[in-house]
Amino acid sequence: MKITYWSDYACPYCYIGEARLKKAIESIPEMKNVQLEMKTFQLDPSAGEHAVSDTQTRFADKYGISFEAAGRQIENISQMGIAEGLDFQYASTLFTNTMDAHRLTKLAQSKGNPALTERIISALFKAYFTDNKELADKALLQSIGEACGLDAAEVREVLNSDRYRDEVISDENEAFQNGIHAVPFFVVGKYGISGAQSVEGMKATLQKALEQETEAGMEQGMSCGLDGCRIG
Repeated sequence: MKITYWSDYACPYCYIGEARLKKAIESIPEMKNVQLEMKTFQLDPSAGEHAVSDTQTRFADKYGISFEAAGRQIENISQMGIAEGLDFQYASTLFTNTMDAHRLTKLAQSKGNPALTERIISALFKAYFTDNKELADKALLQSIGEACGLDAAEVREVLNSDRYRDEVISDENEAFQNGIHAVPFFVVGKYGISGAQSVEGMKATLQKALEQETEAGMEQGMSCGLDGCRIG
């Protein structure tokens, strides 16, 4: 079975949702050979190369809430990530453009090596949410690419060009054409999983897909869209 999902490295619910999905998959023996395909959904394609404010200030401004309320919401989300076993340092993230991070992911995917792609995806999420690095930093992306097993010269060539940009934009267009306006969004057979649902919720949908039921099902979970993340 193949699971396709749209995600962004700056999306907290995407990191949490992916962790929960993997736990759900691991709990179902019949899904040991499942294939995962990540597609791009940039939360803010216009974001710059450097962070312009701290996370709490940006959060408060984006949602029109107080600085203190923003801090509480950020802490709540962080605790969700920690509960999934992630070293989740959301409060100190540095929000930047993620186009190059997604282009690096496309390079990894082009190699047809799922383990390599998974290493890249995991390293990029960790760089943002644990190490609090700027994902628009080409030197950082170069280091991650090499450490995960990509050819150094090819990584450099990709990062210094527009290679895979069209593929990234194509993913986003595909999402919009299919009515996907928030992430994470997982497609499992005829079923859609919208947002970071619980492990049990995801497991139930995976089992339905395995049973090849004819009617599509969709549950609403926590997600992030172009207008921001659901915080209530």
